Parts: sequence; structure tokens; C-alpha cells
Amino acid sequence: MFDLIIRRARLADGSLTDIAIHDGKIAALGDVQGAAIRERDLEGRYWLSAGWIDSHVHCYPKSPIYHDEADRIGVYTGVTTVVDAGSTGADDIDDFYEITRAASTRVYALLNIARTGIVTQNELADMNQIDKVGVRDAVQRLPGFIIGIKARMSSSVVGENGIQPLLRAKEIQHENDDLPLMVHIGNNPPDLDEIADLLSSGDIITHCYNGKPNRILTPAGELRASITRALKRGVRLDVGHGTASFSFEVARVAIAQGILPHTISSDIYCRNRMNGPVYTLAHVMSKFFSVGMTLPQIIDCVTHQAADGLRLHGKGRLEPGADADLTIFDVKEESCLFIDSEGQSVSGEKQLMPLAAVVAGQWFITDEGKKHHVFDL
Repeated sequence: MFDLIIRRARLADGSLTDIAIHDGKIAALGDVQGAAIRERDLEGRYWLSAGWIDSHVHCYPKSPIYHDEADRIGVYTGVTTVVDAGSTGADDIDDFYEITRAASTRVYALLNIARTGIVTQNELADMNQIDKVGVRDAVQRLPGFIIGIKARMSSSVVGENGIQPLLRAKEIQHENDDLPLMVHIGNNPPDLDEIADLLSSGDIITHCYNGKPNRILTPAGELRASITRALKRGVRLDVGHGTASFSFEVARVAIAQGILPHTISSDIYCRNRMNGPVYTLAHVMSKFFSVGMTLPQIIDCVTHQAADGLRLHGKGRLEPGADADLTIFDVKEESCLFIDSEGQSVSGEKQLMPLAAVVAGQWFITDEGKKHHVFDL
């Protein structure tokens, strides 16, 4: 007896499948035979994927600058897993961990290399804030929660320290089992070439399509040589849309050259959720139809590619034994206007509408699902 069978779900490639869930895991896929305590039939009308992973959010409620609530940006919007990208450092990570235990959304953290996290905008302007022992102790205390480290490498954050915080971050990484390192890029100094040349396989550049002068494209619209080298070494590109870090033009030109993101993330927090231009991960994902990506490519960026990049084992794939984290959604064929972080607008023809999230087999109707009275059973 299964706990739940979802029947006739449409996958990103257009095919239909049944999915059986038992004890919080995917038990079977395909033409599932057998009974379940509950069944839901999507009738081939609605799409289903592995649970969406937003690999760059800010959801420490007590952060004075970037804060939100995990479920508000998680299961209520079809996202089953969120990864907070450096809101907290060693000083507050334990408090953040305790708060997130009450969330229905799965929450993980990239630990800021600065002890304070993002209490001010310039947490890396004082090198004394970078405490290797504090990071090591935090990682040892919370190994299942802290899944990587974060360094914000833009001029407003590092002050006069230039590339030095990143050098320290790489030392910390090597001393902590080579945890994934996410590096925020923005205004220089330090220059992006300096940053990219220090990164190694598995490191993540977030805000990869920002429109600032210190971006991945040259003024002629070609990919910087340093980024080409970094990608060949296995460095990964993350969108991290945010309030000021996504340009339609940069994304369009890069994607046309085959420079696709490994992960699509929102960099969401309360203000850009309520006022835009982010709103939800689904809204950010929908923008990528307009810059040349397909539905399967977009879904890959929030499922198995996100899970692989952050070593989230058991997530991101529809296969027996994987965590029963799923997102059910619709693809609305309707005209819409999207705005990037530069204030530029693009007309779109498709929007992703998340209708329900399943976390460890538990079903949550999203805000959109409630609004449209879907799955009211």
C-alpha cells in the first residue's frame, strides 16, 4: 500500500507518468499498479517535476537588510527546497537553523565567511570579520544544514580589501572538505577576471547575467576569456536575479552563444518579492522562455542541476528512492510583460504557474493553486 499515487502527470518532455510515494520517498514511476491511501489524478493537464530548488534566497527573518520567511518563498510558491545564500555567518547560524526547523520547506544555508553575515552591506570590508575557526566550528556543528560557503565579492562589500576576502574564502573552503563556494559578483573592484581566475571546479558564480560593467561579457558582447577558462575548469553559473543583478540583454546574448546557466535562482527577499522585479522563482524561471531556453532546460536548472551543484543527494530527480519532493505546475500560454533589474521590459508568451508542492510526500497547495481553486479536494 502506497501513501500517495499521483496519476497521469505530464513531465517536461511531454510524456505522462504515474508516481507512487511511500515513507517520504519516491517508490515507483511509470504505469503504477497497486493501491494507495490517497490518489490524485492530474489527467495529463498539469505538469510535474522533481521539487524546485531555489539555490539563492535570503530567508533569515532577523536579518536587518535581506530577510523573508522560508515557506513564503518556498512551498507557497511551489519551491520545495531553498538555500539561503549568506544571510548569516557563524554568529547567527545556530539561531537560523532553529527557526527553520518549523518550516515545511526544506531549508539549507551557505555560510557567509563573515561572522556577522549580512548585517551591513560591507561585511567583508574588515578582514577581522573572517574567522576561520568560527566557520570550521559552525560547519562541524551543523553539517546537514550548512552545505557551502558564500563570499560577496563586489566593491561595496569588500571596501579596500579587493581580492583578499576571496583568497581567504578559498583557504576556508579547502579546510572544510572543499564545500561548494558561491561567489557574488557585482561592481568592481575586484575585477571579474581576478575573481574568475581564482575559482575551481564546483565553485559557483552568482549574478552571472548582471548588467554592470563588471559582467561576463566584453563590451563587444563576447564571453570574457577568464569566464571561458573558468567554465572549462568546471565553474558553475547561477542566475541570482535579485533586485539589481539580472539583465535581459546580457542573458540573451550569452545564451545565444550557448552560455546557459547551470542554475536559475531568485535571490529573493521580502522587498523584491512584494515589489518586484523577482516576485517568485516561477516568475524568474518564466523570463528564460524569452531569452531562448526551453521548458526542459529551465526545469533542469531548478532540479537535478541545482541538486548536483550543492550536493543535495536524493533531490532533484524523479527516480525510485529519491526524496518525494515534487512541484506540480501549469504552463500558461498568455502574453505578459517581464521586467529585469535594469528596468528593461520584454514581452513573454509563457508563464509558469506553480499549483502544488509535495515535500517528503506531504501535499501543499500554493498561493496560485488556492487562487485558481486547483486541487481543492
